[in-house]
Amino acid sequence: MSLSRNLNRALAATTGLQVRRVPKAVSAPPQPKKAAPKPAAKRPTPVYRCPGPDDLPTDRLLKQPVFIMSPVRSGSTLLRMMLNAHPRLHSPHELHIRRLEVDYGSKLSQKAMSALDLEQGDLEHLLWDRVLHRELVRSGKDFIAEKTPSNAFVYERIRDCWPDARFVFLLRHPVSIAQSWHEGDPDKRSYDEAAADALRYMKAVETARKGLTGFHEVRYEEITADPEKEMRRLCDFLDIEFDQAMLDYGKKDEPQVVKGLGDWKDKIRTGTVQAGRALPGEDEIPAVLRPMCRAWGYAS
Repeated sequence: MSLSRNLNRALAATTGLQVRRVPKAVSAPPQPKKAAPKPAAKRPTPVYRCPGPDDLPTDRLLKQPVFIMSPVRSGSTLLRMMLNAHPRLHSPHELHIRRLEVDYGSKLSQKAMSALDLEQGDLEHLLWDRVLHRELVRSGKDFIAEKTPSNAFVYERIRDCWPDARFVFLLRHPVSIAQSWHEGDPDKRSYDEAAADALRYMKAVETARKGLTGFHEVRYEEITADPEKEMRRLCDFLDIEFDQAMLDYGKKDEPQVVKGLGDWKDKIRTGTVQAGRALPGEDEIPAVLRPMCRAWGYAS
């Protein structure tokens, strides 16, 4: 009998314990790598109807809303603040109303709404209209001007939601847009990544330009070169009188918006529009942006 067995017998008799050899650790089998989550499927456009002239008095509170269609980094914040300085125009921060969605809590609620001739898209349009109208009423002004860049992706729904909507297109040199988008967060996106990402917005804006009629067009470079001339043209389009306050926008706009705007801060505070960056030469236009430069008249 081995010594260890005798010791175990003695320990068991006196303490009730035994000594056991620790088994060798068995390594766990490698776990299969989890597959990367698939991107969420794009939500299909819900069913809605376009209100006719007889429906507008009951279906819409908002009258003649203004939508600024522009890519990111195109000077839309500058234009927004100039519009907001007008005594009849309210131009709030970006509201992203297209992301406000409505769903049914039950089949019964869906049937009840259908009986009222209200489908999911109609309910969303009622919500969009109510949010914008509430904001306008709180401002005490006559017209609202909304400038969220991603609105260009749903220009058809906006047009169908408000048949009396007015559209203003704000363009800027595509290379300047890409440079500004990159410089806004250089750690997040390289220049090439910024150009590709900003191009999505430019293409959406261009699609909207081709799909809409009767709109007004202004360019960032022209606003900075002659702001009074461009604001007078815009006021003529909106059928309102030009107001000198539009050129003194920084003195009346809300101060919290100034925070985080970097080199725009002093311009906004003082209400002085300064010329933007010099336009790039033909040889500075990357191939990915050249078709858009031609479409917008910035390249031959």
